[in-house]
Amino acid sequence: MTISISTPGPGSSGYLDMYPERKVSAFKNPYILGLTAVASIGGLLFGYDTGVISGALLYIKDDFEQVKQSNFLQETIVSMAVAGAILGAAAGGWINDAYGRKRATLTADVIFTVGAVVMAFAPDPYILIIGRLLVGLGVGVASVTAPVYIAELSPSEIRGSLVSTNVLMITGGQFLSYLINLAFTQVPGTWRWMLGVSGVPAVIQFCLMLFLPESPRWLFIKNREKEAIDVLANIYDVARLEDEIASLSVQSEEEDLHKRKDIRFWDVFKSKEIRLAFLAGGGLQAFQQFTGINTVMYYSPTIVQMAGFRSNELALLLSLIVAGLNACGTILGIYLIDHAGRRKLSLYSLAGVVVSLIILSISFFKQSSENALYGWLAVLGLALYIAFFSPGMGTVPWTVNSEIYPEQYRGICGGMSATVNWVSNLIVAESFLSVAQGAGTGPTFLIIAGIAVLAFLFVLVFVPETKGLTFDEVEILWKDRAWGKNPRTQSLLES
Repeated sequence: MTISISTPGPGSSGYLDMYPERKVSAFKNPYILGLTAVASIGGLLFGYDTGVISGALLYIKDDFEQVKQSNFLQETIVSMAVAGAILGAAAGGWINDAYGRKRATLTADVIFTVGAVVMAFAPDPYILIIGRLLVGLGVGVASVTAPVYIAELSPSEIRGSLVSTNVLMITGGQFLSYLINLAFTQVPGTWRWMLGVSGVPAVIQFCLMLFLPESPRWLFIKNREKEAIDVLANIYDVARLEDEIASLSVQSEEEDLHKRKDIRFWDVFKSKEIRLAFLAGGGLQAFQQFTGINTVMYYSPTIVQMAGFRSNELALLLSLIVAGLNACGTILGIYLIDHAGRRKLSLYSLAGVVVSLIILSISFFKQSSENALYGWLAVLGLALYIAFFSPGMGTVPWTVNSEIYPEQYRGICGGMSATVNWVSNLIVAESFLSVAQGAGTGPTFLIIAGIAVLAFLFVLVFVPETKGLTFDEVEILWKDRAWGKNPRTQSLLES
């Protein structure tokens, strides 16, 4: 299928070259910033949950002897939230398509709050595991919903930066979790406060989300054009608003002709271009995890202790520095993703990750109880790893997956790619301590470095550049990749 077009679509680089006065700036539009900030609280929940358990685990082991004696129980407490997130992400795609982005967010907040309460009052490790499962369900739904909601509300010229704001909230949540871990180290019931306070942002987001609109693109799909126009009128000036509405109307009519009433899991793989898109999106999500990010974030205090720093407080303090670098790197990524581009940013990021992991590996190969130098080398390796990972592989996979799928498949494909992320996350979280114990910490980081090399090659071959493209242009890009360019048709990309 090819599409003939004589003028660039609204939001494309060609359109903005013709009408530079219609370009939207996030900082001059409080409405966009407000929507992004509230939706990104889902990212804060995501980040807080992944970060807080690393410090809480140190004190859970002190309270429950059976946890202290069992690597399996420790890994299960950490990874049960990830197992819940797999289920939440899988269901989240369907909830998004059937009930909308707003209701999906409200559902995630309720589930997360219940999970936080269960964790705070857990009388034994097994109830704690149930609470972690519930929290994971909420995080899984939020991980699908927030990027899609933000992307569908964002003008294409700032879409990468706004979606990356959600990633900033993830890293900010991780940083906040370490601060709270440190704040509660001397408080009775230490880990209960650490885990229970995570319900507060969920309650705040639930209350604010009640006053926010639904995604205008979802409203158009559901033939609720008037509501969609009311939302878009707060984002664009009159001239561009007319063009955006005309473009959405055409898309909606075309989709009504071609889309199925009920899109099923297997329908996704009947289209060659969607298969290619999912290969790129799902592959990025898998490599984000297998290159070790949540190994570092879940277990950074444990890794610091492995490197020779035995104090819980010192381990948490050094991990706080690592989390701070993660947040700062994400801020850099927000700027670079719409300037350098998604693909180039990923490649530079992965090259630095490989070097950092080799440094980490060497530090553990050379580690000696009589020489603290290699312990500090391990901390340097962790810091460099985060500094390279966060601007690129931290931000790019979520941004790319929010923009590469067609309208009618965006919810289900987004859910599937997030599920890939969480399944990969679970494998890493459930196996890291056991692999490190069996093979050694140095060889384990060397294995992860090898995976990062494979990730570099994957991005080089399978991931196209989507910087500055409208959703229409991205669809054309995949059609060109799947079937080749038709010389008789003017591509949107060439416009």
